[in-house]
Amino acid sequence: MANTGDTLIELVKHDILEGVWPPGSRLSPADLAVKYAASKSVVREALATLSGTGLVTLSPNRGFFVMSLSLRELRVLTDLRSYSEGIALRMSIERGDEAWESQLVAAHYQLERAHRRRAENPNRTDHNWATQHRIFHTKLVEASGIPLLTATAGNLADATELYRRWSATGLAGSRRNVEGEHRAILEAALDRDADRATALLQDHYETTLSVLLDAGLVGEAPQASVETPAQEG
Repeated sequence: MANTGDTLIELVKHDILEGVWPPGSRLSPADLAVKYAASKSVVREALATLSGTGLVTLSPNRGFFVMSLSLRELRVLTDLRSYSEGIALRMSIERGDEAWESQLVAAHYQLERAHRRRAENPNRTDHNWATQHRIFHTKLVEASGIPLLTATAGNLADATELYRRWSATGLAGSRRNVEGEHRAILEAALDRDADRATALLQDHYETTLSVLLDAGLVGEAPQASVETPAQEG
């Protein structure tokens, strides 16, 4: 059965994040049409949609490519994510009701129960953890009540997720207390301490940036590709 529309977008997105194509790789609509049993026009539409999230880039007269990894881009993404999610989190803390608090606690509980690394391959992020991680961060900003702001946060999360997935598991990553960072952000949000919560969220993303730099996968200039996908959670 042919894949169409939103299903194809999710399949391509999943495979990009899983490292099926290294950063900077060309995405041929003809090849993808065969791989996903879809028409080339539907594939082009899916790639065009993904280009709006930052995961895919469109180069005039050259076609579609998986986004490349660059230090400049990563710093911009980190700044934008810290700023936009900081605003959304502050508004969520101001506007969120008890139902939001309960949902946030539940999302964090599921995140803490998940294993960050895969049992069969500790260098790879566990699918369930990645899902619960995204749900928790989405829930943090959801009560802002501004769909455009939460959608922007989601797109930025997609773009930075590729960096995380391709980051090597160096000492900085293995020693990082991600669980403690999430717990501290949760507690600040439940305390309705917007200043502390947004500061912790910014530190959380800045620490991610430091881990990625320590992994040595990003440089000042965009890279054409990366050889081997050693993925970081």
